[in-house]
Amino acid sequence: MKNARHVEILRLIRESRIEKQEELVKKLNEIGFSVTQATVSRDIRQLKLTKVAGPEGNSYYVEAEPQKGNEDRRFRVFRDSFSSMDTAGNILVIKTAPGMAMAAAAVIDELGWQEIVGSIAGDNTIMCAARSSEDAEAIMRKFEGILQS
Repeated sequence: MKNARHVEILRLIRESRIEKQEELVKKLNEIGFSVTQATVSRDIRQLKLTKVAGPEGNSYYVEAEPQKGNEDRRFRVFRDSFSSMDTAGNILVIKTAPGMAMAAAAVIDELGWQEIVGSIAGDNTIMCAARSSEDAEAIMRKFEGILQS
């Protein structure tokens, strides 16, 4: 649950300017995470989020500069939730542990791989649309490399 929450926090701060912990608590509660300000405060420390000044002078949360540890954390979310994968034409279908597909799909989206057009997550299944069946196979090989590392 914490890994999924961390993925959502990172997504939220990338998509909007979150200025206060209370805003983050409210947004997380709205999307189904039952959290308190104390929990979010710990998450912010663990994710090593920092605040930067915006053009209007308001400060908002951002991710610290990417480091190898952040990449490893994202891959750990994917590895911990992974069950199996297969291709169907240009679609890569990834099975995860129950309730983990959205967190794993968020990691996939963060990777920004050009071969992936988009992904859709259910409870335990992710469908990644690739540009071609060859790209779907290439993506599967990349994920196999991540799983073996």
